[in-house]
Amino acid sequence: MEPSNQQSNPFSNLHKQRLYSLIIAALALITLFLPWITVGFLGSLNGFRGWGILSLLGVLAAAASAFAGNKTMAYDDTMRKIAAGSFGAIALGALIFVLTKGSNYGPFAGTGVGTWICLIVGLIGVILLLGLVKIPEK
Repeated sequence: MEPSNQQSNPFSNLHKQRLYSLIIAALALITLFLPWITVGFLGSLNGFRGWGILSLLGVLAAAASAFAGNKTMAYDDTMRKIAAGSFGAIALGALIFVLTKGSNYGPFAGTGVGTWICLIVGLIGVILLLGLVKIPEK
């Protein structure tokens, strides 16, 4: 009798839509480590503060939605909306951070690259999950 060849890779049986969502969520998580605010000669701060926490919660929800339900199937309608809302939270956290940065950090604070990339990554996730851009089959 031959031993079963079960794959131990948890990502091997994910549907392509869920895998793309997980990759985009991982990119959003990386942006939280990048500078979100630069304050002259004082340095920079990452996204793990203020409205960046909303983006972090969106990352966690998007990652959780990728593993919820039947992982071999595409998102059903409800889970697709939850995942799209999660990516919306990622983008919204970055957008609110940009809009309120002056009141929180003063007029000499600049917006860091991590904020802009997080905003773009969140919007890409929303666009993909709402079906505005189709994921290729192969």
